[in-house]
Formats: sequence, structure tokens, C-alpha cells
Amino acid sequence: MSFQRVLIAASLAGALMLPLTAVQAQTSLGDKSVPGVCMLSRGAVMGQSKVGQAADRRLKQLVQQADSQLKAEQKPLSEAVQTFQKNAKSMDDATRQSKQKALQQRLQAFQQEKQKLNVRVRITRAKAMKRIGAAIDPIVANVYKQRSCGILLDRDTVLGGNNANDLTAAVIKGLDAKMSTISFNLAPYPQKAAGASK
Repeated sequence: MSFQRVLIAASLAGALMLPLTAVQAQTSLGDKSVPGVCMLSRGAVMGQSKVGQAADRRLKQLVQQADSQLKAEQKPLSEAVQTFQKNAKSMDDATRQSKQKALQQRLQAFQQEKQKLNVRVRITRAKAMKRIGAAIDPIVANVYKQRSCGILLDRDTVLGGNNANDLTAAVIKGLDAKMSTISFNLAPYPQKAAGASK
């Protein structure tokens, strides 16, 4: 699996996609409305709102930039490994061991850089989702009161029913009116983790 795929998987895991099985189950079980019981899909709000889509595009852009940076660093390292493998037999033991140790250190540093970038992407995603979540919460509270809800269920984990009291579309509309875009850069690597790895 390429580093880009790993980062994209980490950045999107569980946040932007509505499970297909939940939709299928809800449509096949009927739609009897129960007063006061409401549903909301935060995943659908994130995935379908303008700001959620903007966050997704920005995160993918940051992942692509990180992947390009790593590929640029990986190329000379791969070339150095190939050169070493080609010339290893003609080296004396001391030279071969010295060069091999230096290459191992470079490879280890490269792997650590990949891991750090992965962590930075996950932190960046979490911060962006937290900012959007802070904007969503008061909208949910307002729609909840307007619809006279007594309980709010996660639509993505409910097997069916009560689509008449699904707040998702209203929350998306409210969020789109409040916040349509978001800007952020790749978060720095946390200092505590940096200190712990030494």
C-alpha cells in the first residue's frame, strides 16, 4: 500500500461516508414516524455539506503534497541502495559494513519521517473535524428543538424507521448557510511525541 493511500485512509476513516447497509435497511423496514424520536447522520453532514467537502478537498491536497515530498526524498535513497547492492561485493568488509550502516540509518530516518507525516495528517483531520463539529452542534440543538425531539439517534447505527424525523438535511442546510469553506495547513508534529521518541 502506498503512503498516499495510507494517509488518505487515515484522513477519511469513518468521517465522510454513509454506510450503504444502513441506508438499505432503513428503506426496507418502512417509515413509521414515532413522535419525539429523531435521527441524525453526522457522517452525512460532514460528507454532504459544503464545508465538509471543502475540508475533504484540502486534506487530500495536503496528503498529495506530503506524498510528493516523500517521493522526492525516496528517489535518491533508492538510488543509493541500488548503488550499494551493485558495488557491495567489490568492497572490503569494513567499507561494506560502514556503508550498510549509513544506509540503514537513512532508511530508518525516512521511515520515521513517513510515520510523522501520517501522524500530522491525522491530527490535522481531527482538528478540522473539531472545528466543523463546533459549528454543527448549535445547529443540531436548534433543529432538535424545532422538531420537538425527545431523543436523538445516530442514523448510521439505526436499522430503520422514523425517516420523517431525520434532522440530517436540515442540519446540512443550516451548516451550509453558516460555514461553506475552511482553511488549514498540516499540523505540526506534537512536541511530546517528538521528545518521547528520542
